[in-house]
Amino acid sequence: RILRRIDLPLWPSFLAIMSGCGGHGHDHGHGHAHDHDHDADALEIGQAYSLYTKIDTHHVECLNEVEDDSGKTVFKPWDDRFDTAKYVESDADEELLLRIPFTGNVKLKGFVIIGGESESHPSRVRLYKNRPGMTFDDTSSSPDQSFDLQEDRTGTIQYTTM
Repeated sequence: RILRRIDLPLWPSFLAIMSGCGGHGHDHGHGHAHDHDHDADALEIGQAYSLYTKIDTHHVECLNEVEDDSGKTVFKPWDDRFDTAKYVESDADEELLLRIPFTGNVKLKGFVIIGGESESHPSRVRLYKNRPGMTFDDTSSSPDQSFDLQEDRTGTIQYTTM
């Protein structure tokens, strides 16, 4: 399966590898099951902690994208997170490598990914912190964090980082 489309409304991160689809359990990467309202959590956290204005969008780099510079367009203000007109599509295979520079020091607390249909929703994200010049050849090294993703077309699942 090939990653075809992805929207990243609130994805302030470091270097990230996104891989194609697959089925996964309901785990957010923070070690416990819970029964809270994802809509309320995502809205509260998204509005309060958005790093959108801290992303240096002019210098975002995306490797393996079909359309040049489309990776720069997927970072959106929280209120525009459901705008699907701007997305990034993978080229030859199911992986994208995004380098996301910031305008200053930031603390990444979490991220939300709104993907496309099941065939185009990413299944995994690997985060690499402060690794300039990274290429796909470098992705064999251990990431700082890795997340198995759930299909989420409404942006209600937040993945909490350490």
